[in-house]
Amino acid sequence: MSTTTPRVDDALVPALRADLLSAGFTVAGVSDLLGPMALGALDREQSLPAQRVTADDDSRCSTLIRLFTLGDPVDARDVATALPTLGVDGALALGLVAAEGDAIVALADVRPYATDGVDHWVASDLAELATGRPLSPDHVLGIGGASATLASWTPRPQVARALDVGTGCGIQALHLATHADEVVVTDLSERALAYAAFNAALNSVDWQIRGGSMLEPVAGEQFSLIVSNPPFVITPRSGDVPLFEYRDGGASGDAIVADLVRSIGAHLEPGGIAQFLGNWEVRAGSTWQDQVGGWLVGTGLDAWVIQREVQDPAEYAETWARDGGHHAGTADFDRMYAAWLDDFASREVEAIGFGVITLARPMTDRQAFVDLVEVRHPVDAPMGPTILAGLFARTWLAEHSDDDVLDTTWVMAADVHEERHTLPGAADPSRIRLHQGGGLRRTVDLTTVTAAYASVCDGELSARVAAAAIAGVLGVEAEAVREEIVAFVRDTARDGLLVSASSVAMTTDSADTNRL
Repeated sequence: MSTTTPRVDDALVPALRADLLSAGFTVAGVSDLLGPMALGALDREQSLPAQRVTADDDSRCSTLIRLFTLGDPVDARDVATALPTLGVDGALALGLVAAEGDAIVALADVRPYATDGVDHWVASDLAELATGRPLSPDHVLGIGGASATLASWTPRPQVARALDVGTGCGIQALHLATHADEVVVTDLSERALAYAAFNAALNSVDWQIRGGSMLEPVAGEQFSLIVSNPPFVITPRSGDVPLFEYRDGGASGDAIVADLVRSIGAHLEPGGIAQFLGNWEVRAGSTWQDQVGGWLVGTGLDAWVIQREVQDPAEYAETWARDGGHHAGTADFDRMYAAWLDDFASREVEAIGFGVITLARPMTDRQAFVDLVEVRHPVDAPMGPTILAGLFARTWLAEHSDDDVLDTTWVMAADVHEERHTLPGAADPSRIRLHQGGGLRRTVDLTTVTAAYASVCDGELSARVAAAAIAGVLGVEAEAVREEIVAFVRDTARDGLLVSASSVAMTTDSADTNRL
């Protein structure tokens, strides 16, 4: 078990911040120094290219990379040069480093991070890359793929109160602090909360930090925005797999995510949004929509869930056995592998899905919408603006009738283009498709009717008038054409391929661009 965490000191932390900034120990500074190859290797947990780059570089930034990122012992004189305001004694007092003879070794990982162009730094436990050892059960995770994914997919409206559930070292809270008047963070791990407190001080932000499991510390409270990278990893309860606090919520199967879906609505204000990551089991004879859809029954929440990846039980076991720092072919790895396979077999699990869950509390008394979709291909980044616009669109569609859809004038979004496939010598295309350049990057196949309608979505005709004209040209019943166009609009407008002409005419401030 780990015991050390950084300490907050009102005099020393600002000195550390000033030194990190003046040393160029920022995202841009580190990127420029290491270059793309070494940076890419670090992302794959390979340190050698970065060690080669920094070996002959005596800059302050290089010293800090060797110390805090690579975990190399660094001469105390070099550390003093790299941290001239804080000094070695200050770094020791903060609990960031320890002395080993004439060398200084890091006790924490400190890395630059950027949110919306603002330089930040994130402290966490040293990763396996630096220690060469498997992670301890109380390990506090730093910047990783999951935290980056959640940050990218989170909508960023200006809100009064925001909540980060299971904050860890506080990465999501750093983002929330840029657009929330008040930020509350929770975590069961005392070590995680200590890191969160240190990172709040290091980055000059103020959070309410509360200890406890998931939503328990905010009982009876509501928020405008809730984010969470919950400890959702499905872990056998057999005792053969280490129970890492950062990824294991202590429940069997996918119950952690299921409970969060069912309980989070009580903490959302009307119009409030919850954004979190999760995974779910797919059992024999069912689909992932069956599993996730069942969690949503009775919640009254709007739901937009996107499955991004699917693994079979063996792939899942391999992923998470490696995540803890264990390597294939070892006895520990094989024991954990077998435990996972046995656990999944006991529930007849055939696959595990990963994805992004967006929930919202309706502001009106209406039927909640449920949209469960699979998007496995690359999407735009960041996805937060797409999520926010998609919620506005889905809300409008849920609150308006088919007649309202027909009476609206729709325009094809600027990032949508048309693709036609024509056989050699043929007069007419055999296939017409729409491609979305941004957002979810959807591809939509068109019929004769929808292709005709798409060609006139230029802001001149309402859908109703266009439908009448198309029916006349094709010689088909107007009602059938109207029904097909309504279905097409509802399918494409929700994801931003079609937008209303009135929204296009509006100014481009953030509030207006998210309206239909």
